[in-house]
Amino acid sequence: MDVSSASIARRVTKQISVGDVKVGGDAPVSVQSMTTTKTADVDGTLQQIYALAAAGADIVRCTCNEAEAAEGLAQIVPRSPVPIIADIHHQYKMALAAMEAGVDGLRLNPGNIRKPEHIKAVATEARDRGVPIRIGVNAGSLDPKLYEKYGGATPEAMVESAQMEMAYFDEVGFDQIKISVKASSVPLMVEAYRQLADATDHPLHLGVTEAGPPPEGLVKATAGIGALLLEGIGDTIRYSLTADPVEEAKAGRQLLEALGLRERTNVDLIACPSCGRAEVDVIEVANRARDAFEDREIPLQIAVMGCVVNGPGEARDADLGIAAGNKRGHLFIKGRNVAVVPEAEMVDQLVEWAEFIDEHGVDAALERVDLDKAAKEAEKDRARLLDDKGADANHATEKIVEIRRTTS
Repeated sequence: MDVSSASIARRVTKQISVGDVKVGGDAPVSVQSMTTTKTADVDGTLQQIYALAAAGADIVRCTCNEAEAAEGLAQIVPRSPVPIIADIHHQYKMALAAMEAGVDGLRLNPGNIRKPEHIKAVATEARDRGVPIRIGVNAGSLDPKLYEKYGGATPEAMVESAQMEMAYFDEVGFDQIKISVKASSVPLMVEAYRQLADATDHPLHLGVTEAGPPPEGLVKATAGIGALLLEGIGDTIRYSLTADPVEEAKAGRQLLEALGLRERTNVDLIACPSCGRAEVDVIEVANRARDAFEDREIPLQIAVMGCVVNGPGEARDADLGIAAGNKRGHLFIKGRNVAVVPEAEMVDQLVEWAEFIDEHGVDAALERVDLDKAAKEAEKDRARLLDDKGADANHATEKIVEIRRTTS
């Protein structure tokens, strides 16, 4: 059965525009990240923004914590390849300054801008300028009154924090809102978003805050974000990793592509976990293939398999693959053997064939070769491998006789 993104019934939300990026409604789920440079360092910040955009970020957030940062944003925004959001903490005047600088959106934390008149002043200016705001609730910085009311950072406390902020926005007629309720605890984060999704139809920005360094941070962020996306919850995402933010953008893009929520922009590399039949170091070959395709925008699924016995069959749906056998590699396209190449050339040949398929298509690639000859060569290596290592590696026939004797 073909299970695609069509099986994920996305929650219906209002749509807002962050610059030229649509968020919510029927827009694709977008990827965000945040710069780690000082925003006053215009050239350094722009360099990082361009790197993030190249890695798959649709929107980038920059801190605006001082006047120099706001001045930097005035120079950064018109030169950025993607919409820029200003991150505001504590000082509401920085939000006003960021809007004067021309940012495409704001992120406000209701836990640390608490005076209603300040919140409404920012919302009024955002309304007049057409600048959307993300209400960014964080379990670690809730209003003390909510901690006291709920006995800690609970999903209910986080949702109420967002609703209190929305009420201030409603008073001035501002509704260009997206909301996040982030926590470093995955179960807390997931439950908070579920409750928020039931309470509002505003678009939601997903993230596990302070997820930590990879690989642990990747695991936590994927667990939380992925679970919610599979439930149809979420309109934009960010991986909050203790790492180069480019890794955040890559991870976000890869997750959306893996779930079928965004079109693939680069290779989907699949590989077998290896076994006693493997004729090569599958891990080493797969890593070399990953490195070879990293900077090539070739939207194909490519397989690296350790042997010719099961490899082509198990990866028959891959656009292109290679299976090792008898010190050489068997190239296959959609499960059909097309060529035999020396082991040392396997990755280079994968790249060459991938580029050809990307440009000319699968049918043209199949027309290049003698399919019968390639199939016969592959069958020779399969037969040799079965002779060497045995078709019944687990000695199942003898075990079945013993099982029947024992249970009779």
